[in-house]
Parts: sequence; C-alpha cells; structure tokens
Amino acid sequence: MANSNWLLAVGFWLLALTSLCDNRFMTPAPIKAAIPMEILEKIDIRVGTIRSVEDVPDSEKLLQLKVTFGDHERTIVAGMKKERANPREIEGKQALFVVNLEPRKLRGVVSEGMLFDIGYADGIVPVLSVPEKLVPDGTRAG
Repeated sequence: MANSNWLLAVGFWLLALTSLCDNRFMTPAPIKAAIPMEILEKIDIRVGTIRSVEDVPDSEKLLQLKVTFGDHERTIVAGMKKERANPREIEGKQALFVVNLEPRKLRGVVSEGMLFDIGYADGIVPVLSVPEKLVPDGTRAG
C-alpha cells in the first residue's frame, strides 16, 4: 500500500513538472487583425541552410548566422544566443528566413533578413521553423 501511494505521488509530481516545462500548455495569443492577401504576398520567406554561427562582438544575445540560399549567401543577425546551451548546434540545419527586409545594422553587423522562428513572441524558448524534409536552399514558403 505504501509503495502505491509513493508511486502515485511521484506520478503527480512528474505530471506537474511536465506541464511546467511543456510548451503545449500555454494560452495562445489572440489572432491579429485580418490583412489582405496582397500584403502577405509581399513577404518573401525562403529556406536557407545555416552554414556558420558566430557571436556578435559586444552583444549578450546577438549571433551572426551565415546562411546559404542556393545562389547566394547572406548574413542574418538573430537575438538567440541565450536560447540554447550551444548556439552552434544549428549549423548545417535548414530554417525559414524572411529575405526581403531592408538591411539593418545591429551592433556593427549588417543583417540581410530575419530568422523565422516559433515561440519568441509567446515568451517560450524559441525553436527554428524548419521544413519537414530537406528541400533545395532558396525554396519559397507560401
């Protein structure tokens, strides 16, 4: 009898711990206002392979990603240094990027796009938005 109570207590503890660490238990943000399809069609989202990840000097959160899009390579600055124990673990992975933003200088490094991640806006540890299988670099989303 004592063993079953102990197992039950451990089970409840594990369930509580899982719910605290599991992102599936968040309350979704309200859906934003509707936009015309013409606006969405202006955003150019493409698959790229992250070739290298380097720290941006004098920044606690910025990383400089070198990303290939098939016919060219770009530098993308992303604020993800503190999001994983080893930021270089994403080297060699494909992800989605917004590629038609105006270039922007961040801490002295020009960013030529934006990493399209999942979770940051909702306050959870972000993950890469990735294709389910390998596709050619430069492939458009949408």
